[in-house]
Amino acid sequence: MKSRFITSAAVGLAAVLALAGCGSSAPAADGQVTLKMVESLTNPTRTDTIEKLIAGFEKENPKIKVELISPPTDQADQKIQQMLQSGKGIDVVEARDITVGSFGANKWLYDMSADLKGWDGWNNLTDNAVNYSKQDGKTYYIPYGFYGLSLFYRTDVVKAAGFSGPPASWSDLLEQSTAMNKPAENKFGYAFRGGANANSNAVAIIEAYVADEIDKENAFKLTSGKTIFSSPKAQEAMDLYIDLFKKGSPPSSVAWGYPEMVQGFTNGSTSFLLQDPEVIATVKESKSITSEQWNVAPLLTGPSGKAIQPVASAGWGIAESSKAKPEAVKLIKYLAQGDAATTFTKDNSLVPILKSAAQDSFYSTGPWAAYVTMTEHPDTYISAVQPRGVSWWTEWIKKSDGELQRVLTGQMSTTELLAGWDSYWSQKMAG
Repeated sequence: MKSRFITSAAVGLAAVLALAGCGSSAPAADGQVTLKMVESLTNPTRTDTIEKLIAGFEKENPKIKVELISPPTDQADQKIQQMLQSGKGIDVVEARDITVGSFGANKWLYDMSADLKGWDGWNNLTDNAVNYSKQDGKTYYIPYGFYGLSLFYRTDVVKAAGFSGPPASWSDLLEQSTAMNKPAENKFGYAFRGGANANSNAVAIIEAYVADEIDKENAFKLTSGKTIFSSPKAQEAMDLYIDLFKKGSPPSSVAWGYPEMVQGFTNGSTSFLLQDPEVIATVKESKSITSEQWNVAPLLTGPSGKAIQPVASAGWGIAESSKAKPEAVKLIKYLAQGDAATTFTKDNSLVPILKSAAQDSFYSTGPWAAYVTMTEHPDTYISAVQPRGVSWWTEWIKKSDGELQRVLTGQMSTTELLAGWDSYWSQKMAG
């Protein structure tokens, strides 16, 4: 989930590092304050939305100016880390559940708990938004929305192939993808993720296969205390997953990350895509497929008919080094309320943070209906928390992506992969 967004060349490495060296955000003699705000999941449409929201904030707060910095997505977290580490040129920062652990452990993020005590905005947020804001007694960020996996599928291709509906399970996906795989025609079944953040979809199938035994508070553990990777069902899951790559996916998808996966679906070359809801907005903009040719189905289930839906989040936080924390808090409050919060979630196709969204028809029709289905059937689509906040999560991504790549290229077996992942997490969770 996230390394999800299409790369934008808005700011190159040199420009970002130069900005990181810019001066203080402390108030000027005339009381003017300039906040430097850095986003991580950059794409042009999203950046436009943020800039419009900033304009609304500046209109209400004429003494505060906000400069938005938009590094290319594939480099953004590294650049943000460099800026936070330097302690310069950054006030408001996009923090994600996969980065907040290391950022917090290094004391780079400001705990907003005292500033937000008694804030009436808490009453308008969903339980998930409140819970993810207040973790381990600290508030390092307020979520702007949530991500949740679902299956994007070609309605016309599924029907033409003789299937009555989209895949409901991972085994269904393998069957349908294999039937639709026609390399000679440049038509393939599944938009496989073999490149950046490839581990995320591999973990999704493993979690579905061990759903009856999973620890909902730590989705990398079984209720027995062992890791999910130790289960014989994990072996079954990974073997099917590699079959999906070999029999139902483009060979080039061995290197596909988020942009390539989405492009493979939106240009019509693949029929299935497992992704987060922000892709809805991207698919709607496609010139290659019409609105009648695609839809969204719930997350794929395992052998027991269940799936694990990991809640993933991101939001806005404040750099510990910021010299304009009161103004930064004011901006974060603005983005987490009313029209600003609603506009951001709708424009980026995110699961909303406001309770009021429950009465909004936008979220109960069309592609969003799959998310309503999952919400209404919590015993089938089970919500569980992945340990994304641990300080070693970035290390895990690098390790797991590299090893999965070795499996896909025939340099490692699935058995060796799972043994290594089991050993890694057993040691980490014991220590």
